[in-house]
Amino acid sequence: MNNNKLIAEFMGVKPIEGSTEYEMYGVLDCIEDGVDEQHFFLEEQFLFHTSWDWLMPVVSKIARDEEYFENEFSERLFDIVPFGRIEEVYEVVVEFIKTYNDERQ
Repeated sequence: MNNNKLIAEFMGVKPIEGSTEYEMYGVLDCIEDGVDEQHFFLEEQFLFHTSWDWLMPVVSKIARDEEYFENEFSERLFDIVPFGRIEEVYEVVVEFIKTYNDERQ
């Protein structure tokens, strides 16, 4: 899912040098330190599109930073989060990040 990679990059995650894996430890609260915990993920293992535990930290990042807050999609995002299905929130997050990235170029 290219959009999951887009979200991961927005969150500051980069592939490990010389690998196709991404270290997610410290990026998402749901990825804890423990013997059985997975910290490294391939792009196709990202769960932003199916897991609230993965998607909500992205929404929180957008909400906490005034730089992101004045985007038209941020208003839609905060209107939809309390009542929307994960698919709808995911779609708005992706639209927000694409618009944000375009504005920065």
